[in-house]
Amino acid sequence: MFLERKEKGKLHTGSVLVGYDLGERYSQISYCIYGQEDVETVATVVGTRQYNIPTMLCKREGVNQWFYGKDAVKNADEEGMIPVEGLLSLSKKGEPVELDGESYDPVALLTLFLKRSLALMSFIATADKIDAIMFTLDEPDDRMVEVLSQVSANLGLKTKRVFFQSHTESFYYFMLHQPPELWSYQVVACEHDGRRLKTYRMECNRRTTPIVVLIEEQTYETLVIPAETEEEQIRKDAGRVADERFLGILKDMCEGRIVSSAYLLGDGFRSEWNKESLKFLCHNRRVFQGNNLFSRGACYGLQEKLAPSEVGTKHVFLGRDKLKSNIGMNVLRQGRESYYALLDAGENWYEAVRECEFLLGEDKELAFVITPLTGKNVETKVMRLTDTGGGAPFTRYRLHMAMSAPETVRVSVTDLGFGDLFPSGGQVWEESFAL
Repeated sequence: MFLERKEKGKLHTGSVLVGYDLGERYSQISYCIYGQEDVETVATVVGTRQYNIPTMLCKREGVNQWFYGKDAVKNADEEGMIPVEGLLSLSKKGEPVELDGESYDPVALLTLFLKRSLALMSFIATADKIDAIMFTLDEPDDRMVEVLSQVSANLGLKTKRVFFQSHTESFYYFMLHQPPELWSYQVVACEHDGRRLKTYRMECNRRTTPIVVLIEEQTYETLVIPAETEEEQIRKDAGRVADERFLGILKDMCEGRIVSSAYLLGDGFRSEWNKESLKFLCHNRRVFQGNNLFSRGACYGLQEKLAPSEVGTKHVFLGRDKLKSNIGMNVLRQGRESYYALLDAGENWYEAVRECEFLLGEDKELAFVITPLTGKNVETKVMRLTDTGGGAPFTRYRLHMAMSAPETVRVSVTDLGFGDLFPSGGQVWEESFAL
């Protein structure tokens, strides 16, 4: 018998899908209505394009009064206020946060921020009316997935359709839903928050079926944009240096390649420091500037997970977070040999989880078949269950398989026994192997 984790009920026209870009400094919320292509981003001020929500809380001393986002920033410097920044880092670390003489769970603080920020969507749907949500982060890992799964359970969401993806994958899904001429060749995106520059270069291998999409990333920690508070001459000199360096980075990215379009993302591109680099980038290319690409890409990614489009089925994204091999077992089902898939290539490693129950033969071993996407160099990894207590003739086992790292599979097998006739010995076998 196999245990499949399925969501009860189906999405229907009018279901609300949310893409939440959760950042260390700023967050954004986009949404779409199932059955419609349009994706909208929630503004913090109605009628504007102010999408950034500062990822921050602020507590008033002595009372249980909390502010979030822009209100937290506004009140942070006032007397009697305690600002709380770095909510993602604090949650990932997991240690209690001491505030106003009390100890707070950092995951609870992050939950409070998310709950308050999602209230901005009340004109569309309250949290309990959201049918699916995709969180996108700069670089998610298994710890952040664990934290956000806990947060989601505490938000009052009525759905189990909670997913996670990186900014890189959100960029891919955003481009997938743009006019074809914008990504007929390669695409460049540059994200700058005023302190750090991160670049993405997307290319498609149209000689494969499905078309394989790759995205190359680079991070530049020292390309700093001068602050508006600096003296005018200092701003000009620092801006010129930053412009020259950015121009060099763009030339390296575009040299010998045809680039159809480029995207400039983040507050770092709001001031006019990048005149020469912008002139180079705009030559024979479509260039766009904005800051809500990732939250919109999260919405598009959610659409593709729940109801793949025609263009989505023709492309596959192979990012560094993706599982590069299929993992399964050859089993007997209803008396016939068949292949049972456990983990599928193309899944994010930190989301790849499977459970099933089974009976074993006399050999008391499991053989996992690992098939790379290329179809070549197929391997079999064998896991032997030792000391099974004499081997009851009928014993059920539960298998739990997950990835502990991009190239490492973790397997746990539990002896379940077989009713009152053959009670469980409580044994658990664990093993990890590299792909």
